[in-house]
Amino acid sequence: MVLVGGKVEVATQIGQTVTDGLAYLGGLTMLGIRAAYFTFVSPFQGKPLRWRGAISQAMQTGVRALPILSLITFFIGLILALQAAYELRRFGALNYVASAVAISMTRELGPLITAILVIGRSGSAFAAEIGTMKVTEEIDALETMAIDPVHFLVAPKFIAMIVMLPCLTIWANMMGILGGAVFGVAQADFTWTRYILSSVDALFLRDIVTGLVKSVMFGITITAVGCQEGLLTGAGAEQVGKSTTRAVVVSIFMVILVDLVFTALFFFMGAR
Repeated sequence: MVLVGGKVEVATQIGQTVTDGLAYLGGLTMLGIRAAYFTFVSPFQGKPLRWRGAISQAMQTGVRALPILSLITFFIGLILALQAAYELRRFGALNYVASAVAISMTRELGPLITAILVIGRSGSAFAAEIGTMKVTEEIDALETMAIDPVHFLVAPKFIAMIVMLPCLTIWANMMGILGGAVFGVAQADFTWTRYILSSVDALFLRDIVTGLVKSVMFGITITAVGCQEGLLTGAGAEQVGKSTTRAVVVSIFMVILVDLVFTALFFFMGAR
């Protein structure tokens, strides 16, 4: 009897977890749809987008992330070159180091590293900002004045992320290739020109487009999760910290999941 009761309890907990997860995904989807509406449709219906807010968010999300992103992706490219050379040297194929670094950065690591960095800088900031406004009842004040919080707060962040994340991804790819070039020139008998040409020759348009499509989806995901967690913040200053932490954890999980889905999709499309 106890065993049966335990099984029922476990099944109930699993069911509740699945239900909560589906409800959360539904909330993210609805928030994303509303943000897209206020970004792309509403301006043509007499509700202009807050361009000043969008530009400010783009500066925060994109331009101010360039120094740390450049440093990290440069070292990632250098590490990739070292690891690739360790194996390729056995087969006398060091000339393929440039190809390995270029393809790895553009297809996968460039968009992914950029997304994770933006989660730490901007996704958490979105949750903290909106969560603080929720705790101090500023969200309620906006609704009282008939101002939609999604239009006022989420839409500028939405447009800033889907514009800036692909730009940051392109820059990350370039810095990663440059990091690999340092090793190639120093240890693999490349010249700078030959290394860059080898990297360009190794890439197809689909490699670049794959990374950019992923970066757009990552931007949508990060914005939706960060703003959703902010809007779900409970009462009290402690809840702001919890919402910020949860936004980072959930965003990383969702970005990895989106990455898996689109990688599989592009794989099967390419197989045809």
